[in-house]
Amino acid sequence: MLEVGNGKTHHTAVKEAALNVLPKPGLLIGDRWITDCSGGWTRHIYPATGKPTVSIPMAGTKEIDEAVETARAALPIWRGMPADQRRELMLRFAQLLRQQVETIGNMAVIENGTPLSIATLIAYVAADLFAYNAGWADKIGGEVVETWPVSALDYTLEEPYGVVAAILPFNGPVAQFAMVIAPALAAGNCVVVKPSSLTPFTAMWFGQLFLEAGFPPGVVNIVPMKGKDGDLLCAHPGVDKIHLTGSVSTARAVLAAAALNLTPCGFELGGKSATIVFDDADLQVAAQSAVQQLSTLSGQVCVKGSRFIVQSGVYEKVIELCKTFTEDIMVGDPVLETTVMSPVISAAQCDEIMGFINRAKANKSFRLITGGERLGGELSGGYFIAPTIFADVENSAEICQKEVFGPVLTFTKFDTEDQAIRMANDSNYGLGGYIYTNDLKRAHTVSSAIRTGNVWVNNFMGVPAGAPFGGIKQSGYGRVGGIHGIREFKRPKNIWISL
Repeated sequence: MLEVGNGKTHHTAVKEAALNVLPKPGLLIGDRWITDCSGGWTRHIYPATGKPTVSIPMAGTKEIDEAVETARAALPIWRGMPADQRRELMLRFAQLLRQQVETIGNMAVIENGTPLSIATLIAYVAADLFAYNAGWADKIGGEVVETWPVSALDYTLEEPYGVVAAILPFNGPVAQFAMVIAPALAAGNCVVVKPSSLTPFTAMWFGQLFLEAGFPPGVVNIVPMKGKDGDLLCAHPGVDKIHLTGSVSTARAVLAAAALNLTPCGFELGGKSATIVFDDADLQVAAQSAVQQLSTLSGQVCVKGSRFIVQSGVYEKVIELCKTFTEDIMVGDPVLETTVMSPVISAAQCDEIMGFINRAKANKSFRLITGGERLGGELSGGYFIAPTIFADVENSAEICQKEVFGPVLTFTKFDTEDQAIRMANDSNYGLGGYIYTNDLKRAHTVSSAIRTGNVWVNNFMGVPAGAPFGGIKQSGYGRVGGIHGIREFKRPKNIWISL
């Protein structure tokens, strides 16, 4: 059924999703499937209806200790395995993912409300990431170092850290699993994976596929746990490296726990990326990107360009185009192939986003262009927010400076190139940036001047498997992707032999 929910945003009613695709909830430690856990239970909520699905066991101190000890016991086997065998196991896992994309896609729909139209695509992306990283498993070597003044042979070995604790987010559990776990495994590490307690199902499913692919038990361990128990994992003396994809506040908690053993960390955190639109840009392309920024995972994307900084000569034209395209977004049941945008993850997230929106609406100097409300009617049970655009927002405003992890964009006017660069860099974050221009010199100049880890020109968020991805400032440090991602999970050892 197609309706117009608020006179603007099209939406469809939500039906109950089929739960038979969900795996039996449990922890995977070695080859043991554990449901009787010391961390209690949590109820999963389907974001599209706000209704509970199944209860999930949570790891406590006992299971965390067991998972780390099991990973340490498996480390000599995995690290000592010939690199070509590790490569083949990872390729076999990638093939199993490709064979299960429909199941994984349907699971992702229930897990966090990802629209089915992109959920299966994300499963293919995960398979490609494992296949790509598998290719590095037998290609990472050291180097011979020139020596003087005495005769010697000096060379380096690239060694895995050992046991990696991987803390994954709720917004992209399938892709993020592959982005982090694939290079960690290719580098020779064993992993203890903490999926978000909001979205544990695909990680549990992947754990079973690793065993089916022939991975030695203990190389991959899946241990969902409540947030407070994450500190126990990060402070564990048996963990050699931590990688978090999450928020700045979580990163601070991880650093505090990791400080006990001086455990090295890698962080891919939030963002408040700028989208700069110059007056010579293809305005249709720039405006269509607004739809992608809003609708992709309901705006729950760390690298989305939520601050539109638009040159004054085309400012109103871009706003009008973005308004038109945004109001054509199909919001609704994630099970339907026609749905483009679905709910945000939880009631708490919904309330937080609406808090930002309501405070911005109270500022009389801002223009609400479209949206600005939680969708009701047949969508009232779920966590649906209308795609929202504000114009005439100062770059110093809360809604421009703090990460709104939801379907909200702001528009701010600029006159000169230098002004646009200053505004883009006026942020505590530095994950991504977007530039729309047909001037090649300007594209290179502004890309270099923006202080971020990633820049896209005339496109929304293409991330090849071979490209490094990560941020600076409060968007974190470390990289995944390409050779940089492999080296994130290896460290060099120098060996000097006197001749």
